[in-house]
Amino acid sequence: MITSPLQTINGFYEVHSVPVNDKLSELYMQLHISEKTGRGVPTIINKYGKESIKVSENNIIVTILLNRINEVGDKVGDKTKSDTLNISQIKVLTEIRNNPNITKPQLMIKCELGKTSIDKIIKTLKDKGYIKRIGSNKTGYWEVLNNYS
Repeated sequence: MITSPLQTINGFYEVHSVPVNDKLSELYMQLHISEKTGRGVPTIINKYGKESIKVSENNIIVTILLNRINEVGDKVGDKTKSDTLNISQIKVLTEIRNNPNITKPQLMIKCELGKTSIDKIIKTLKDKGYIKRIGSNKTGYWEVLNNYS
């Protein structure tokens, strides 16, 4: 009912993934544009509540209140007393957490920052122990370390 005749509202919330277009879904995964479909649903519900997702017959709308984003930013900034992150660093860290396969050009677009800024931010996040790169620059992915929640 949500996006496919095979999907139900309960199935959606229980993360039973039913892509509308299997070929397109497979292509997105191969291009590292998406990961396992439906994986973000429990994350959104845990952080922002089930009421943040409105499902209708033709679309799914996710509403995230800005004050909740600031709460996440505060948690990141409170990692240690002397170790805080600025807004740009928090944006980059959030994008990496949400998509470990994200590329630097994608980060530039999503965070509205230049290449030099992204490079500096990634170096800072690595140096402060928030992220590390697993694998090569071309085929690897980002790992957000356990001490960041």
